[in-house]
This record gives sequence, structure tokens and C-alpha cells, in this order.
Amino acid sequence: MTTKKKVFILDTNVLLHDYKCLHNFQDNDIVIPITVLEELDKFKKGFDQINFNARQIARDLDLHCEGEVFTKGVSMGKGMGNLFIETSHKSSEFVKANFPENTPDHRILAIAEHVSKTRKEPVIFVSKDINLRIKAKAIGIPSEDYETDKVEDMNIFSGPQVIKNVDPNFIVSVNNSTEPIFKADIPFKNLPTRNAHLVLKSKEGELSALVYFDVELQQITAIHHRNVYGIKPRNEEQRFAFQALLNPKIPLVSITGKAGTGKTLLALAAALEQVDDFEQILLARPIVQLSNRDLGFLPGDANEKIGPYMLPLYDNLDVIKSYNKKHGRQAEKIDQLQKDKIINITPLAYIRGRSLNKTYFIVDEAQNLTPHEVKTIITRAGEGTKIIFTGDVQQIDTPYLDERSNGLSYLTDRLKNEKLFMHIHLQTGERSALAEMASNLL
Repeated sequence: MTTKKKVFILDTNVLLHDYKCLHNFQDNDIVIPITVLEELDKFKKGFDQINFNARQIARDLDLHCEGEVFTKGVSMGKGMGNLFIETSHKSSEFVKANFPENTPDHRILAIAEHVSKTRKEPVIFVSKDINLRIKAKAIGIPSEDYETDKVEDMNIFSGPQVIKNVDPNFIVSVNNSTEPIFKADIPFKNLPTRNAHLVLKSKEGELSALVYFDVELQQITAIHHRNVYGIKPRNEEQRFAFQALLNPKIPLVSITGKAGTGKTLLALAAALEQVDDFEQILLARPIVQLSNRDLGFLPGDANEKIGPYMLPLYDNLDVIKSYNKKHGRQAEKIDQLQKDKIINITPLAYIRGRSLNKTYFIVDEAQNLTPHEVKTIITRAGEGTKIIFTGDVQQIDTPYLDERSNGLSYLTDRLKNEKLFMHIHLQTGERSALAEMASNLL
């Protein structure tokens, strides 16, 4: 049974989200409204990922924009559909009546309506803007989100695997050992197919052990309670997190969880614990504009403008200092590391083009990154670098991302079976009883 060919009309935000999107629609035709090109032009200048994407998609379009792209369309390649650029069309009386303002969105809708009336094939409007998708549906045009890089299995954000009915004697031996136990000596089957944290429980549940399973070596190792630069793990999940953060064999880690679970604090404490193994500790987070206003409206120079966005990272440093106040040397060492630029706090926009060697790199609020931005960051990693992504996929501040399409979810889903990667999901809030109540109930 052959699938009927479709026509996809792409909104600006789709092209800015994924500059390779033109090659992801198989043998279906693609229509780009001329207004989209006008909007892309506004994003070409700058150093953020969105500016890079705008330039890349412009180059891709230039390769395919021959004379017939405005009439018959041009082929996107073998097995692919045709690309069309649709020039302006006046809004119908129906569109005018519903959307009287002359805005780029409404001009795109006018073109979409024209295409839907002139093409025989099913026409679908693709946008990451929920409101614009609703508007399209209101005038009878089917619309959908861009699904290519969306995560389908959200079970990746569940807790560790629990193995029940384990021999109590084995659990006792695991808890008393600091040496790894190999597969031949493990008394249960169905071992994980990737690096994993496991909770072993006896039949009655009175005994338990926390272990790390190394898929490459096929061995388990007990995870013992430890103090990491003054920070003590308060629950099982935090012990799992420290194990991954301190493991030199795992250069890429993602930590997810709601506010107050300790994601950034644990990552920073682990970085300080290993500071002698790296040339620098780099902390970064994306700058999400406030109320759709650019940084330019904030007073001061560049450093003063970005300061408010970086405060949460400084707050976590202060927490670690407070835990180490009884040991003055460690608190003083943090201050000295900052003075010597061993600890650097910076916006992510400053990372593009750099090569990061021997760096412990913490990327906070990674749920506000696109998949391409995450890829760009990881490809900056040189020899001896470890990268930690932290974030809450339930709290996304950018308008065209959601829990399934953001870079943190994408990363965790795509790399979950890789031996160089581990993911930990923190579920228990430890900031305060008040914060936990608000997180759960409000």
C-alpha cells in the first residue's frame, strides 16, 4: 500500500529549530512562504545557535533556488519531493475577517490557504508555534508540530531499575565490598544492556544495596555513601548522581529533576572534588530573554547585563562555601579558583568556536536548548573533557520547545545506550520542606 504524497508548508520557527529540516520530509513536497524568508533575514546576524541556523538554512535554500522553485518546484534529490517558494497572496475575505492585522504570521496563513486551495494533495502546515497552528486549523488547514527530533519514550526520565528477590547474603557482601563483582558471580540474570544504576532488594525488602553496572566490563560495583567537597548525598538518587559525576570513564552525563533536587549543586561539588584533574571548571547556561525583551534593555556593560542570568550558579558556589566554612581552606580555595579563572561562569553564546580541553563543563538549564545546540556544545569537547547537562524538562522557558523536543530530552534519549554516557533522574526535592511542597502541589 502506497502512502499518498503530501504537501508540507513550513513556518519560520521550523527552519530555525532544525536547519536540516528540508531533508526530513521524504518524498513529500515542501512549500516555504516568501514571508518566511523575510523573517529568516532578521536572524542572520549574531553568534547564537539561532543565528547560525538562519545562515545555514539560507545556504541550503540557495543551493536549491533555481528559476522553477517559484513555479514547478525543484527536486530535493533522489527519493525526495520538490521544494517550492510561494510568493505573497492576498488574504481571502475569510482570513481577513478572522485575522485583520497585517502581521507576518497572518501573511503566512494567507499563503497557506492559497496553497491548500490550489494543490490536489493533502496540505499540512508545520509550525512549532502552538497559537499559529490553532489559527491554521481555525481556517480549515490541518497543522502539526515538527516531530522529527521529538522523544517518544519519556520513560527515560524514571528512576533506577529495582531488582527484587536478591539473595540477602549477596547484598551483605556487596555492601561490605569496595571491589567490583563480575558477571559470573552475580546471582541474578537479565542484566542491563547499558550502563545503569541498580537497587538490589532482598525478598522481604529488609536489605538493599545500591550498585553501578558497567556494561563494558560486565560488572557491578557498590555505591557507598561519601562526602563530596562538603556535600553529603541526602538520598539514593543523589548517591547515583555522584557516582556518575565522579566516574572518569563517563565523560558525558545528563541529570534531570524538578527544582530543588540538587542537580547543579551536585555537579558543581563533583567538579570541585576533581579540580586537580582538569585545567578549568566551566559553568554555563543559556540566556532566556525576559518578557521577550533583548538583553539590550538591561543597563550596564555586557558582563553586567548577563549577571542576573548567572546568579543561580553563583548561589550554588555560595552554598558549597557555606558547607565548608568549618574548613576554611576549602572555602578559600574556591575563592582562589575564581580569581585564577580556574572556575569560569559564562553564557553559552560564548562557547561557539572554542575547543575545550581538560575541562569540567557544567551546562545548567539545558532543557532550554535545542537538539542542535546540545550537539554543538558536545562537539566542542577535546581530550580529557567531561560535560554535564542539568535541567528540568517540565520547566521550559523558550516558546518553541517542549518536554519531548528540547535538547536535554533529545540527548538523553539518543545516547541512553552509549557506554560513554549516563543519565540520572532526581525525584526527591531536598532544598526545603516548603520548596518540596510547592513543587508537588502548586
